[in-house]
Amino acid sequence: MDYLLLIIGPLLEGAAVTLKVFFITLVLALPLGLMLAMVRVSRYRIASGVVNGYIWLMRGTPLLLQLLFIYYGLVHLPGLSITIPAFPAAIIAFSLNYAAYFAEIFRGGIQSINRGQYEAAKALGLSYRQTMRRIVLPQVFKRILPPVGNEVITLVKDTALIYVLAMNDLLRIARGISNRDFTTFPYLAAAVIYLVMVLVLTLIFQRMEKKYAVYDE
Repeated sequence: MDYLLLIIGPLLEGAAVTLKVFFITLVLALPLGLMLAMVRVSRYRIASGVVNGYIWLMRGTPLLLQLLFIYYGLVHLPGLSITIPAFPAAIIAFSLNYAAYFAEIFRGGIQSINRGQYEAAKALGLSYRQTMRRIVLPQVFKRILPPVGNEVITLVKDTALIYVLAMNDLLRIARGISNRDFTTFPYLAAAVIYLVMVLVLTLIFQRMEKKYAVYDE
């Protein structure tokens, strides 16, 4: 117990970095994913094709590779040579990657809405934008909660990848303490912290799903 009290402070500081990356990514990736999904299902074929290619690229390559490319690779591009600090590089990589996954979830939700509702809205004089905002998206939000919840939980665990950028996140702190003290206990403590974060998110999404389930058809 004394040893746990000794290491819990640094571990919680690392957890704060992890949560910071998590929350900023979520705030950026969700609206970006929605915008990408709207373009993806639009009638503008060129724009839809570009977005489809982007989603294919981001989902088809490892997040770790994207993270390393943004942090290290842009420096070596001919005529570009952009240097991005570790934290912004992590945010950019995570946001762009998860926006692609959220876009596909939103797209599936949008396309699950019966086409008759669009026609009914049009008959009532609603524009496409009004139809999406007032009729389609409220239903989509309820339907996509489970897959969005899964992605959000995965995001918590994926934040461990920022370790490769030498950021002092939870995993890096745990490894540093473990190497210093020659014990695996810090890894166990870090695992418990990750489990607590996942449990909190799971309970939040379960509560949200129950709340919106009352509006099921």
